Amino acid sequence: MKIGVVIHGPEVIDSGQAEKVLEKLSRLGEVKAELGGTMGKTAVLDAGLEHVIDISRHLKPSACIESFFDASDLVCLLNHGKTLETGKAFGAIVVSRLTDPEKKPLIQIESPGCACGKLIQLNQKAGEYIEKLSETLGIPAETKVSPEPQIDSVRTENCQKTGKKRIVRKLSGAFPGENILVNGIIIGRAESPDVSIVSEDGFITAIEGGAVKEHGLEKLHNYEKRNPVDLAKAWVKSGAVRRSAPGCRRPLNTTSETGGLESVSLAGAGKVVLIDHAAEHTFELADGARLAVTVGDDTTAIAGDILYRLGIPILGITDGDCDDLAFRTEIFPGSVIIRLAAGNDDIVGRKLKQELFKGGESAVFEDLLSLKEEVLKLAEPATEAIFEY
Repeated sequence: MKIGVVIHGPEVIDSGQAEKVLEKLSRLGEVKAELGGTMGKTAVLDAGLEHVIDISRHLKPSACIESFFDASDLVCLLNHGKTLETGKAFGAIVVSRLTDPEKKPLIQIESPGCACGKLIQLNQKAGEYIEKLSETLGIPAETKVSPEPQIDSVRTENCQKTGKKRIVRKLSGAFPGENILVNGIIIGRAESPDVSIVSEDGFITAIEGGAVKEHGLEKLHNYEKRNPVDLAKAWVKSGAVRRSAPGCRRPLNTTSETGGLESVSLAGAGKVVLIDHAAEHTFELADGARLAVTVGDDTTAIAGDILYRLGIPILGITDGDCDDLAFRTEIFPGSVIIRLAAGNDDIVGRKLKQELFKGGESAVFEDLLSLKEEVLKLAEPATEAIFEY
């Protein structure tokens, strides 16, 4: 039997359960595993599982499942939600995005190793495998397809007062105090478990049950460009990027003979990427780069942590406006973090993009050391401190 496993999120990897589940499933047949989503990739590297779990592609969980449908007899979705109910809600969202949910048997392995762990039938075809899987994994199963749990609901209407198209998206699984993110950007904070995001003609206007972060909305809609966002299709989540504690491993291929880490020389030419409030796309953006310029406190922390694993130094532009999205982060030796006066990281980031990157997200520079000096010079009027790693 061929079994495809789609792994979502870092928690199930950090706990060690992903490796255990894959080993047990291998008793039933040939297992292939792929990471669905982005933020779990650092956990795969930390666990040393990059040769076991495929992290080469950048696909959403639903796209990974559909890819496995074509080559597998059974497909499993491996996840560890904040609670069993939020885990079920996640599974329901993924299934809702499949073109043909009944194409192959599909089972969710939710929170293995926990008292609340369950095997969940995500379609009717899964019934023939659920009991065998339960016996193999030692996880209790729901033997019938569960009633659809509460998932993010989207309501579309026309506002009578303004005539604008109004979208209300109810966010499932939010806890008071958690950050609310849309397309990787924090737009507010939950104040109750009942949170709904409201947009009109593509622009978010309110968070019911939460407080709006105006600066986040400016970033989301690209400042004066005022780019609309399709709230119905946007990536929306609440909470931290990585809730579990990573077992950090050494960056790939960057150890010295003495066992320590060596900073990377910036002499000569190379590709440089600009990661501006888009930490969730770091792996894709950093392909082939020797250096990254990161803009924003959380972006610098998260992207810098990812790039640490890849052995890529950063020039970080921050201003002290950190929302603590990351649990614990590392910065690669040779990196420089520039702390600016409050409210200036976005201003400097836009200058860098226009003047050095010509409006793009990457460029090849003939002299990376000269580029570093140019970045420092552009940031100098607002610079309060410089930290070298």
